[in-house]
Amino acid sequence: MCSTCTRPDPEFWRSCPICRQPGRIHAGRCARCTLNRRLREAVSDETGQIRPELEDLYQALVSTERPGTAATWLDRSSAPQILRELTPGQQLTHQALDELPESKTVEHLRAVLVAIGTLPPRDDQMARLERWITRTISEQPDPDQQQLLHRYATWHLLRRLRRRLNGAHTVHNQIVNVQQHVRAAITLLNWLTAHHLTLATAQQGDPETWLTSNEATHRREAGSFVRWAKNNKLTQLDLPAIRWGGPSGPIDAETRWKQARRLLHDDTLRPEDRVAGLLVLLYAQRPATISRLTIDHVQTSDDQVRLALGHQPVIAPEPLATLLTQLLTTRQGHAAIGDQHNSTWLFPGGQPGRPVSAFQLGERLRRLGLRPGQARSTALFQLATDLPAAVLARMLGIHISVAVAWQRASAGDWTAYAAEVSRRTKHP
Repeated sequence: MCSTCTRPDPEFWRSCPICRQPGRIHAGRCARCTLNRRLREAVSDETGQIRPELEDLYQALVSTERPGTAATWLDRSSAPQILRELTPGQQLTHQALDELPESKTVEHLRAVLVAIGTLPPRDDQMARLERWITRTISEQPDPDQQQLLHRYATWHLLRRLRRRLNGAHTVHNQIVNVQQHVRAAITLLNWLTAHHLTLATAQQGDPETWLTSNEATHRREAGSFVRWAKNNKLTQLDLPAIRWGGPSGPIDAETRWKQARRLLHDDTLRPEDRVAGLLVLLYAQRPATISRLTIDHVQTSDDQVRLALGHQPVIAPEPLATLLTQLLTTRQGHAAIGDQHNSTWLFPGGQPGRPVSAFQLGERLRRLGLRPGQARSTALFQLATDLPAAVLARMLGIHISVAVAWQRASAGDWTAYAAEVSRRTKHP
C-alpha cells in the first residue's frame, strides 16, 4: 500500500502549504501540487498561460488518481520536451506526432491524447505499417523496382488486408505477415538484379535456381509475389503455391483437458488469465484475437452468458460463464494516465485506451504453462472433428477455408461423410 493508505488518518499528515490538503510533503509541496508545477512548465506559453491545444491534456494529468506516478512519467520520459517543441497554437493531430522521430514516448503520448479525446482514435498499427512500407521501398536504388513494390504493397497487400479487416483494427501478426511479403519480394528482385535479370526477362528456371540457393528466404511469400506479377501481366514466371499439410506440432488432447480443468477450478489464478487461457483451449482463439475483445462481445442475461467470437454467439458453460461475469466487473488496466474507467476493452493494457498487446497476453499464458500455438491447434483439430466447417467458422470467427482445411486434416470431412451416406444402398 502507499503511505496515505497505510495511515489514512488526516491528522497524521502535514498540510501542504499550497493546497492545504493533508498528505506526504516533499520539497515543500504535496505530490499533486508538484505535478501541477511540472505540468505548467511543460504546457504553458511565454506568458505563463496554458496553451489552448494542451488544456485537455493538462486537466487529465493534473486530476489523475496517482499524481506521483504521473510525475515519475514526466521525470523519466521525454514527453515534456516533446510538448515544448510543438509549435504554440499548432493543432494537435496524428500527422504532427507522425513527423516526430518514432519512440515509445511518442506512442504513449499519442495514447493519452486519444484516451482524453484530444485526438480521434485510429489504427496505429496500420499507420506504422504504411510508414514502414514507404521507408523500406524508398531504400531500394532502382526507381522501377520502387514503382513495382509500391503497386504490390499498397494496391495488393494493404488493400487485401483492409478488406479482411472490414473496419476492425490491425493486429501484430497481420503486420508481420505483410512485412514478410514485402521483404520476400525485395529479396527475389535483388537476386534477379544481381544476375542481370528482371521479372520480364527471367526464364522459368531462374526462380527455381533461386529457390534452391542459400540466398532464398520467405519462399512461400515470394511465390505470392510472383503469382501476383503474373496475374498483372508483368511476368511469365510461375511459382506453385505451397499447400498446408496440417498441424506441424503434436496434438495432445490429454494435456489440453488437463490445463482446461486447472483454469476452470483454480481460484488462485487471476480471472483474466483464466478466461484468456480457456478461450485458447476451448474455442481455439489466438492471443491477438482475445486481446481485441470488448465488453460488447459478452452478452449476459438472467440464465446464460453468451460470447460473440464469430457471427453466431456461443453459450458459455459454467464455470466459464461466472468467470466472464467476474471479469466484466473487475477488469482494470495498468495505465495511470488517461481514463481507464470508461475503457471498453475486456483485457485493458498498460497504455490508456488500448488493450493488452498480443505478445504480453501470450507471455502471461506461457507463464501458466500453456503454449498458445500448440493449444490452439489441438483445439481446432478436435473441434473440426465434431463440427461441420460452416458451423465452426460461424462460431469461432475463422474463415471458412481455414475451417475446411482443419476439417480435412482431422479426417472429419462432413462433405465426404454426406456423400458416403447418399451412396449407401437402402435395405428393406
